[in-house]
Amino acid sequence: MTSTKPIFVATHPRACSTAFERVFMTQRDTIQCVHEPFGDAFYYGPERLSSRFAGDEQARLDSGFANSTYSTVMDRLDREASQDKRVFIKDIDHYLLPPSGKPASPAPSLLHVKRGVGTNGDHSNGVNGVGSTNGHVNGHANGHTNGVNGTSNGVDGSHTNGVNGHTNGHTNGHTNGVNGETNGVEKEPYPYNTTPEAGNPTVMPREIQEQFHWAFLIRDPHYSVPSYLRCTIPPLDDVTGFHNYDPREAGYDELRRHFDYLRETGLVGPRVATRPELSESDAESKGVEICVIDADDMLDEPAKTMEAFCNSVGLPYNPEMLLWDTEEDHAVARNAFEKWRGFHNDAIESKALEQRTHKRPTKTEEQFDAEWTKKYGEEHAALIRKTVDENMADYLHLKSFAVRV
Repeated sequence: MTSTKPIFVATHPRACSTAFERVFMTQRDTIQCVHEPFGDAFYYGPERLSSRFAGDEQARLDSGFANSTYSTVMDRLDREASQDKRVFIKDIDHYLLPPSGKPASPAPSLLHVKRGVGTNGDHSNGVNGVGSTNGHVNGHANGHTNGVNGTSNGVDGSHTNGVNGHTNGHTNGHTNGVNGETNGVEKEPYPYNTTPEAGNPTVMPREIQEQFHWAFLIRDPHYSVPSYLRCTIPPLDDVTGFHNYDPREAGYDELRRHFDYLRETGLVGPRVATRPELSESDAESKGVEICVIDADDMLDEPAKTMEAFCNSVGLPYNPEMLLWDTEEDHAVARNAFEKWRGFHNDAIESKALEQRTHKRPTKTEEQFDAEWTKKYGEEHAALIRKTVDENMADYLHLKSFAVRV
């Protein structure tokens, strides 16, 4: 049976994922793309997991997402799914996991999410309490009334932040929302005062994860890590607003742990896309087949790789998907990628997913070190090396499941 669930492509930073996403943005009649929605809550909102902007309330306010919770992101996905198109979400997986391997428990605003993404019908107990009696989910978090969701959870347009049309709700007048205050000092929202789910490494309850068709995109850390660092140093950092490289944002550990959880609990697998030797031939699949795309494979064989991906997730494939050189194509991309300025310049300026004319040459570790030192200096090169080494085992584990064409 062909899956019709919203596709969730989980990835890590700088995995060529925006170019990957542009393929599906060409199919606007049948596919509704949603670009990295959970970063709003992860970095800026009252349930934020990241400490990147912990001491910079003004940056959080300027982002336009200071009131975004994990629940309001789900609200948005529900609205996107109401357009009778297959929803395609591409997002950074570590936005769903506490950093540094810290124990996870559900985001408070997600505790009352019961309905499937895009389900029609009565909203009396709708997704995230929209227009519902659940509008004040976990309102007493950390001793503050109406802490997380605020008034009616930002009911479909009642409080618009004005960035990309996101409706993110209000914290009901409390500057600190879920964070609360201790003697006038802002308290970070994590850890949440919620009960963990056994084995679940994310802040998204399993019943919500069951609503998605999960797939995965990876890239060798030797290329993703320096690419991310470049976005956090001059001159790009003035555009991105990210002024330091944080190895905790590499994303491989989180992606591997989430991948293993989905696999071990039957939300993906046991079949592996294009890999019969890894599949349990006599076993009935408990979930959608495992589909892992490696960015280097995609760049070496874009047509074959994208066709294999489409076959796996239940999307029609045609070669025209790989071309996007109309003014409408570019306008759609600019609008979608605006909120992460500086990170997506190459994808915005691209015209197609083209096959590399020459496969990437094999380099020794010494050659990588010399290249990084020349480009970024000794201090940054050492940071890149440390981060690459820390993440290679997780990358290779995920790579062992990658599609082969």
